[in-house]
Amino acid sequence: MNTSTLRGTRSGRLASLLAMTGSVALLLGGCVATNPEIGGGSKTAVTGAAGGATAENANSALERCDQSLGTLGVVEDQSATWYQYLANYKLGSTVPVLRMMIQQSNCFVIVERGQAMNNMNVERQLQQSGEMRGGSNFGKGQMVAADYTMSPSIQFSQNTGGMGGGLAGFSRGLGVFSAVAGGIKSNEASTTLVMIDNRSGVQLAAAEGSAKNMDFNIMGGLFGGLAGGGAAGYSNTPEGKIIIAAFTDSYNQLVRAVRNYKAQTVKGGLGTGGALGVQGGTTAASQELAPAAPAAKPAAKPAPAKKAPVKK
Repeated sequence: MNTSTLRGTRSGRLASLLAMTGSVALLLGGCVATNPEIGGGSKTAVTGAAGGATAENANSALERCDQSLGTLGVVEDQSATWYQYLANYKLGSTVPVLRMMIQQSNCFVIVERGQAMNNMNVERQLQQSGEMRGGSNFGKGQMVAADYTMSPSIQFSQNTGGMGGGLAGFSRGLGVFSAVAGGIKSNEASTTLVMIDNRSGVQLAAAEGSAKNMDFNIMGGLFGGLAGGGAAGYSNTPEGKIIIAAFTDSYNQLVRAVRNYKAQTVKGGLGTGGALGVQGGTTAASQELAPAAPAAKPAAKPAPAKKAPVKK
């Protein structure tokens, strides 16, 4: 095959590819839309709904309990680096999804300890001002205490090119193939859930979870470079899905651990100094390290009195 024939073959292939992509882009960009499909949106590892102890369309892989173990509030550390990471990817708070997952499991009863507390306080202020109708029943002593607090955190979450590099290298300058390669990504996340006893401050349980997948976003990779913003749109949804999947793994492991919960015990009781004493300290363990006082020597017996000589 001579040089001109080779060039003609490459030009023909490129023209065919551009025609195909142009046709698809025309279809995507045209004013063609289908009616919204209820429940047809993209799903995460946490799906469905929760109402009391009832779960609807919950993920079958989610752990469930026959009896709740106590009341629980979910609180994020919004000053943490991982929380800022979510904002960078335009991902919202993890609390709503975590709360629904926990309620679906029926292992804990969720109590509000977030922004809705402001609304609860407004209702009580209205009651105290006398503006509410009689019988509104917003008196004191009705709020439920949170036995436990659960805190989520993200150790790492990454979005890396998977097969993209190899396909891009194989394309040898065909921009459309390189764009397709850019749409094949590997997503991975690692998360932790920590549960604290609110009365004592003791950590009761902690669990680490992880999740990963390969995302084949061919159309996003194909048209992302042409339309702009495709990469950003792609990274948002997979990041969110993989983080929620990792939290589901964390929660499942935490539930398995607390089902067989056995309290930690310390000799002498929690918070009274522990079993590791220091010399000169005042705790019970420290007192055990103090050297014993030397035993008192027995008193010396008095010398026997001398008998007076007998006179003859």
